[in-house]
Amino acid sequence: MTARDWAVPTGRPAGPAPGELRLIVRDQPLSLAEHLDHYGPLSADQLESDALIAAIERSGLTGRGGGAFPAGRKIRAAAEATTRPHHIRFAGGGAAKGSAANGSVVVANGSESEPASSKDRVLLSHAPHLVLDGIAVCARAVGASRAYLCAGHGDASISRFLTGAIAERDRARLDNVPVELIATATGYLSGQENALISALNGNAPLPTFVPPRPAERGVHRRPTLVLNVETLAHIALIARFGGDWFRTTGTPAAPGSTLVTVTGAVDRPGVREIPLGTALGEVLQRSGLNQPAQAVLTGGYFGTWLPLPAALAVPVSDEDMRAAGAALGPGVLGVLPEGACGLAETARIASFLAAESAGQCGPCRNGLPALAEALNWIAFGRPGPDAVGLVKQLADLVTGRGACHLPDGAAGLVRSALTVFAADVQAHLTAGPCARAAGPAILQIPVRGAQ
Repeated sequence: MTARDWAVPTGRPAGPAPGELRLIVRDQPLSLAEHLDHYGPLSADQLESDALIAAIERSGLTGRGGGAFPAGRKIRAAAEATTRPHHIRFAGGGAAKGSAANGSVVVANGSESEPASSKDRVLLSHAPHLVLDGIAVCARAVGASRAYLCAGHGDASISRFLTGAIAERDRARLDNVPVELIATATGYLSGQENALISALNGNAPLPTFVPPRPAERGVHRRPTLVLNVETLAHIALIARFGGDWFRTTGTPAAPGSTLVTVTGAVDRPGVREIPLGTALGEVLQRSGLNQPAQAVLTGGYFGTWLPLPAALAVPVSDEDMRAAGAALGPGVLGVLPEGACGLAETARIASFLAAESAGQCGPCRNGLPALAEALNWIAFGRPGPDAVGLVKQLADLVTGRGACHLPDGAAGLVRSALTVFAADVQAHLTAGPCARAAGPAILQIPVRGAQ
């Protein structure tokens, strides 16, 4: 049996056609029965894990949590790190390599600590079984003996809903690898891959230095595969319909669809699924952009400003946004209207990021607060003539250091603001804060402890 034969078994549907929604197909959640009716069940045929991993590699799927790392490569690394192989039996007769005592671990990351994003919560509350299918598929591929679904931030409603979905599958005997639901901690860094592993190991949810990488030693010191919940949902569809099907939407360089959260100055904010490569202007128009806008924040509070209308033609994909000097990250597009102050918005975000850092390393403990303070002087105070030079110097000093990439993201955000809002910077330096800086925030900053 070939990988393609397994991916689309005889009698299975051919998968959603190009242009059709793949992940969130209606406004209400799909029950397990509705999920299976819409997508079809997963194949229970016995199969070597390499065939599944090869299909994911062929699909070109990249991580949807913000890093955009090739998913197939990440899964293969975890599979190769699993030691002392034996066979775990799956419902329907399937088998996978693993270890009864210490097989690998799959972690579904739905923590969504990025305040501007809501795609993971919407996905989990509308299509939980796609995510749980993805967990089962990856557990088979890497020989996992247990799995964790990390989500909720203490939200009782989503926790109850996901507990019910897991129980529904248990009653149907779909998954032989147990899935444990974990409510993630609040805080911007709680969803960072190594911070999540630290929390699952009973420690504080703080980033750790690498190596070792999770695939080498993660949860309970076992090889660990951590994937965003949207990535897992796509994997569930690739397992059904194949890597070639996945590439029937998007572009050759950026195949597939993705979920984006559109926020800010639009009439219809929220989460929508788009083919990768869709023009930014088209995405914003679909979301109800009907007023003059000066910029869009791409990639969330860890991201980059792009000027409007100049950037409307930029395709929404990791590669194209990087070429434009930005990043797609976790799929956030925050629209800033003409009547807002981009420096004030950026200064508020910079202060939030400084407060949310782990405080473990010098760049976060000292550099980010200094960077935020310097930018706040430009946005809201009476800065001296060397204010911009100080901001640039601090941004350079924090970049590329520390246990995680928070300093890099904060520095990149600030640098982009100095460029995109250059005219405002000069006006603030000359005459002090503009009237718009006193207006309400367009991009909301969560209150610590209230996420």
